[in-house]
Amino acid sequence: MDVNNLTDVFGRAIMDYHNGKAAVIETYSTIGGWDELPVDYLFRSFGDMPDIEQTALNMASGSVLDLGCGAGSHALYLQNKGLEVKAIDISAGAIEACRLRGVKNVELVNFWDIKGAKFDSILSLMNGAGICGSMNRVPDFLNHLKSLLQPGGQVLIDSSDVIYMFEDENGEIDLSEVEHYYGEVEFQSKYDGENSGLYPWLYIDFYNLQQQALHVNMKCELVKKGSHFDYLARLSFSE
Repeated sequence: MDVNNLTDVFGRAIMDYHNGKAAVIETYSTIGGWDELPVDYLFRSFGDMPDIEQTALNMASGSVLDLGCGAGSHALYLQNKGLEVKAIDISAGAIEACRLRGVKNVELVNFWDIKGAKFDSILSLMNGAGICGSMNRVPDFLNHLKSLLQPGGQVLIDSSDVIYMFEDENGEIDLSEVEHYYGEVEFQSKYDGENSGLYPWLYIDFYNLQQQALHVNMKCELVKKGSHFDYLARLSFSE
């Protein structure tokens, strides 16, 4: 599926919240079922962010690319610290909210379409590996990240190992009915009667991310483990 053609459910909800309306997005995944995301979570301050996100923001330096910037909370924090930040998203509503909130350099563009620019730090947070959609696209994702890095640059990316979702009643892992990598899922989002439609998403465990990085001559370091099977990794050029 072309994610550029998805209904802008997140953008509508983000703009509604920015304009003072309480907003909750319904989310569905093929491994987790239905859940709810209060949109105020996307507007949180640094102090309300998880340790993984705080750590990534404190590690960011130089010129920064913020992938999937959402409502712009990460970009605003770094901008207020004096860093040069470019924030991008495929959601027109998210981009408009970022502009209204004061993000100086924000663009409606797909990550895969960026060419020529170079950054010292690239942030891919809130399960940033998800945009790969599947394991077979991870090498292209990593190679594209490399093409956007300055010498000595870094990618700060987080994801989760969702193997725990496949535990049976005895606490044993059962992947007998899984026909692909267990972290390949499909998502959809609903808000105010509008449905995004299904789109692929990837949760990748650290070991597999590290192995994929080695194949494209990148170094992958585990920076921090989160409280719920999530982690922050740092990717850089191999020495």
